[in-house]
Amino acid sequence: MTRRFWKLSGAGNDFVLLEGPLRAGGALARRLCDRRNGIGADGLLVLEPRSRRLSYFNADGSRAFCGNGCRCAAVWLARRGYARTKTLELLTDRGRLSVRLLGARKAAVAMPRPRLLRAPLLLSAAGRRWPISLWDSGAPHAVARVADVEKAPVEEAGCALRLHRALGRAGANVDFVQVASNGLLVRTYERGVEAETPACGTGLLAAGAAAEAFGWAHLPLRLIARTSVLRLWREEGRLWLAGPAKIVFTGEIAS
Repeated sequence: MTRRFWKLSGAGNDFVLLEGPLRAGGALARRLCDRRNGIGADGLLVLEPRSRRLSYFNADGSRAFCGNGCRCAAVWLARRGYARTKTLELLTDRGRLSVRLLGARKAAVAMPRPRLLRAPLLLSAAGRRWPISLWDSGAPHAVARVADVEKAPVEEAGCALRLHRALGRAGANVDFVQVASNGLLVRTYERGVEAETPACGTGLLAAGAAAEAFGWAHLPLRLIARTSVLRLWREEGRLWLAGPAKIVFTGEIAS
């Protein structure tokens, strides 16, 4: 037997999408997201079109919330004829979230309200000490401001900080943020992927929340990830994250 899948990209954050419901999502994520023996992706989206229930699994099989995944799911629903209006709701692990379709390949999601968990923290990694603020932005994120994001040792320091005992047993994603005249430049080391990804929705939200809280910059913000530019703004008390989202290809997998 075979099952249809879709490969999607949200600002470079890539996903495999399957229509749900299904069992063993974590095990399936590990198989399908493998970049050598599977399709290859940062994570697996399982979407039930009628109920609009969206589940997300990292490439290592761990369950999580994904902002870019929400935007991709909305574009998929529209392309498949399940979305009759420009605004729809998804039922996620972080509750019901509104998503707006801004075009055939662009969407915005009303993100979970970010919460500052701990600050300041001064943590050692990669031969230096990093000033960190820890946020819950739908997932735990450790935000570090840097002078030059291009020179930040994202892989080395991100890996060490992600597992730092000060961030709790489960650890956290790690965001390196540079404040520039044209916006915030952000690079993220993602837990569950265990590598830098081209973009991370919850990481961009955490970076924007830190910038506003500590006076680095003010909303609305341009958020410059590795391959895309996204926007963050506040509207009626909610923080909206907008950026590109598209279906890359579709195919079939053996069940």
